Amino acid sequence: MLSVSIGVGFQDQPLPFYRVTIVCLAVLTDESKLMANLNQAVILVKRPDRDATPDCFEVQSQALQTLAAGEVRVAVAYVSVDAGTRTMLMGEGFHRQVPLGGVVLAGAVGRIVESNVEDWAVGQAVRGPLGAQTIATLKPDLLEKVDGDLGPLSLHLGLLGGSTGVTAWIGMTQVAKVQPGDVFVVSAAAGAVGCVAGQIAKKAGARVIGIAGGDRKGAYLTSQLGFDAVIDYKSQDVASELKRLAPAGVNVFFDNVGGAILDAVLDNLALRARVVICGAVSQYDNMTQVQGPSLYLRLAERQSVMEGFAYFHFPEAIPEAKAAISQWIKEDSITLPEEILPGIESYPNALGFMFSGGNLGKLMVKI
Repeated sequence: MLSVSIGVGFQDQPLPFYRVTIVCLAVLTDESKLMANLNQAVILVKRPDRDATPDCFEVQSQALQTLAAGEVRVAVAYVSVDAGTRTMLMGEGFHRQVPLGGVVLAGAVGRIVESNVEDWAVGQAVRGPLGAQTIATLKPDLLEKVDGDLGPLSLHLGLLGGSTGVTAWIGMTQVAKVQPGDVFVVSAAAGAVGCVAGQIAKKAGARVIGIAGGDRKGAYLTSQLGFDAVIDYKSQDVASELKRLAPAGVNVFFDNVGGAILDAVLDNLALRARVVICGAVSQYDNMTQVQGPSLYLRLAERQSVMEGFAYFHFPEAIPEAKAAISQWIKEDSITLPEEILPGIESYPNALGFMFSGGNLGKLMVKI
């Protein structure tokens, strides 16, 4: 069995300390794996202490069992890489947890290749909690049929994904409620949710300021997505730049980071501002000692509100979100960059790449 190790990186950002081993067996097509009764799954073998390093995972080959009544078998095409997955590896927490020895939980999209369920036909494109694996066998209760002809299947994890485009749309329309003329700030602006939230704010007539790290991200946000300004948290002082760019204060802050960046924006709020808590990626590696906002009294001083949400808190709005985003896609008036690693073996490295702040837009693994 031949194997080769390669460094994993994106464009001009190599990650020499993350490595992935590609084995000949791993390059089989999904159909070949199915014929060989083989699934390859990312298994959690050790709970992370802080960083979710590659040694916390193993890619294991699993024999496929005969499909039972009421089950479908899905050849996974793309696996979503989400910051929230880190909170599922701890053993306890708000989100569903991955047991030791279990397949890492992940949203994914693919096509049905076997079915014992009426109305779930072979070839149907589906999205759901398929997990970080190449073949998923499950009951279709949690699956959603998607339009495989709208665009590449990756679209259903990106712009139309629940944790990405739908989250941004719901956060913006149901919580932030941006108005024309608002000064809107979004952290992790070059991430999947941030990219979409910023574009929706522009559509609403706001002045949009992104907080992101590095020249590549800042240039993309301003030149391609129409952001009015970007603060580079790696090379600039966020608090002083906010005062310069928003001297009258911030009307809406859409936060994906938490920690020191949240405090910096709280200190520069306008009167009656809205602070939307979508995520706190800076805290996910140490959920037992979360750094909360030290300047929360600014909310009282400036008669402002802070509200957290998850997209599934608004089930009635999800169809409207998908319809609105689908229309924008057809009009070519919204976009989301995708960065994709090949092969299920690269999933552990993809998590590390995300938490290093390396990805631009939606990060996925292609099977």
